[in-house]
Amino acid sequence: MKTKLTSKKMLILYGCSGLGVNMLGMIVGSYLCSALLVGGFEDNVENWTYLNKDLVIAALWSTLAFISKAIDGVIDIPLASFTDNLRTKWGRRRPAILGGLIVTVIAYLLFLVPLNSSATVLNTIWFAVVLAVFYSAYTLTMLTYYATFSEVIDNDKDRAFLSNVKSICDVVYFSLSFALVPVFVSLGFNIRIVALLFLPLCLTMLIPLFMLKENSTKEGTEGLQKREKVPFFKSFAVSFKNPKYIYWLSILFVMNIGLQLFLSGINEFFSTTGVNMTFVMASAFAPIPFTLQIYNALVKKFGLKIGYQYSLAIFSFGMALMFFCNGIIPEQYMTIFAICCALIVSFGIGTFFSVTYMIPSQLASEANLAGQPCASSMYFAIQGLFEAISAAFASHVLLVFLKQNGGVPYLTCIVAVCCVAAFVLAFFMPKSMAQLGKREKTVENK
Repeated sequence: MKTKLTSKKMLILYGCSGLGVNMLGMIVGSYLCSALLVGGFEDNVENWTYLNKDLVIAALWSTLAFISKAIDGVIDIPLASFTDNLRTKWGRRRPAILGGLIVTVIAYLLFLVPLNSSATVLNTIWFAVVLAVFYSAYTLTMLTYYATFSEVIDNDKDRAFLSNVKSICDVVYFSLSFALVPVFVSLGFNIRIVALLFLPLCLTMLIPLFMLKENSTKEGTEGLQKREKVPFFKSFAVSFKNPKYIYWLSILFVMNIGLQLFLSGINEFFSTTGVNMTFVMASAFAPIPFTLQIYNALVKKFGLKIGYQYSLAIFSFGMALMFFCNGIIPEQYMTIFAICCALIVSFGIGTFFSVTYMIPSQLASEANLAGQPCASSMYFAIQGLFEAISAAFASHVLLVFLKQNGGVPYLTCIVAVCCVAAFVLAFFMPKSMAQLGKREKTVENK
């Protein structure tokens, strides 16, 4: 790959590429999976469901959905090896991105079509299989895209900038999801129709296909063929030999349980409070471009650890306060209080997305500079496995358990506990990682 992204405009455009596909993933995880099990949405219940009734068996669905997400995480590792070692005249990244995108769209459409009009074992298995295909193809597309971060950028400053652009795009699709989806449903659109309305956004993933200037000439193709292929097990082993990467995975796993439970369950939590979700979620996501600036300033001055712990602490505090929205705060003050809690939460959300792109990309770049086998996709794939398992546990086991046992009011407290645990783990972060942002600034100044 010859071309590097050298201008801010190119970095911004490239960072926006994943917006549409991530939006589809958000709709599937936060809305369509929940729509299979009626409950949690007090207003316009019929529109929040597929066919105005349950379509899957709750206990079986939670188990199969967990397995589907776990399968996605496991299969992504050999897929990462596949895309790292892919050799075609169109390059190695573009075919993987395009192929993954096509399958993602097909699986997304199939997820909108139940086999029966009532809750059956067959329906449950069907949705679980389609979910596994969707997540696997979705992750292939995105991990290949993320892997290019260490290839199209050759300095830490631009890599951090691209990670921030990507996190702001995450804010956009989360905001669109939590703000616009409920509005469309309230206007009488069924959730499946709403899902189709957002489908064209996935075309943003075509941007890398035009911006990745992988060699397609005869000379370039021959050079690509001569490039050393890294065996699957070797690439996997190299990734796990990095102690900084292993420690990061442990922090990520705990934090992601809390984050995914928040993202998939916050609608459920507020559904019975009478609070306008549009205002609350807008308050949580809209300020993130500004709160990220505070985080970036802290990282530059004190290093990654302090900035990350700052975000975890404030996020945990905001989530703990949200607990009082459950009938404790007087009704006339409920909306104002919820918005204040959401504003506090916004100081942490953007950070969580930023570091998940920056750290693996940085570690992969360091490995390449050290002469180790190229494992760019593998770093993101293994991270994706840990994210998939934690997300599956949070969204399809823990959340279902809370819904079936009347525990949804305690959801925010559980989220806060998970993030506090990640905060404690961050105290033991390796020094080189803890000072990542500070170190980069020092090198830059020199």
